[in-house]
Amino acid sequence: MGIHEGKSALITGAAGGIGRAAAEIFAREGARVAVADRNLPGALESIARIEAAGGEGIAIEVDVSDEESVAAMMARCIAEFGRLDCAFNNAGISGRQHAFHEVPLSHWQQTLDVNLTGVFLCLKHELAQMVQQEVVDGARGALVNTSSGAGIVPAPGQPDYTAAKHGVVGITKNVAQEYAEQKIRCNSVLPGTTDTPMLDASMKRAEPGYRSFVERVSVGGVLTQAEEVGEAAVWLCSQQARRVSGQSLVVDGGGVFH
Repeated sequence: MGIHEGKSALITGAAGGIGRAAAEIFAREGARVAVADRNLPGALESIARIEAAGGEGIAIEVDVSDEESVAAMMARCIAEFGRLDCAFNNAGISGRQHAFHEVPLSHWQQTLDVNLTGVFLCLKHELAQMVQQEVVDGARGALVNTSSGAGIVPAPGQPDYTAAKHGVVGITKNVAQEYAEQKIRCNSVLPGTTDTPMLDASMKRAEPGYRSFVERVSVGGVLTQAEEVGEAAVWLCSQQARRVSGQSLVVDGGGVFH
């Protein structure tokens, strides 16, 4: 029996990368999963992979920066599953490097809209559902948000990304503190440089040889794998982590300490 047997889980940004890996692990551990992403074909592909492995889930198109879209996502999830036991708020976009005084306002706003406001909106609607649920196995629900190593130390040339990811760490603590008595936990995962399609796209925009440089400066000379971050998020949502809340778990092999 898996650690999420009979539970339901919602994962955003799950058309690929960390989100897809987490969705597959949740399903492997017995959860019914809602795979949400603005890339619906990618989300459907994630569901096809889950079903091929014997799991169960649904795909939902969502724009996490739009509250109506988030509300619709939650309504669909509850209509299908009846309750929400776990949520992994993972959707995000990568930053582009600029000198601080050259960051376009539009770029700053877009990064915060997705990476911070998107997490806020998901939490808002997930919490609204969880507070009215019955307690099952000692909990009403568990939440995990994707921050970054940039939630602790600055990402060079990316003040917008740094601000958003620091903000995710902050609101995670807010939720953990405010909803502890409601038996709802909230934590964040802070991945290091992770080998995902989003990273690959960033690498293609960079100078030749940049990927090799990033690998060399990563702990052990290797990039973090999406599955490694997914395993951490799935564990944080489980009863095995029932006394863990308000924490920021760095998943990078030991590169960033706090």
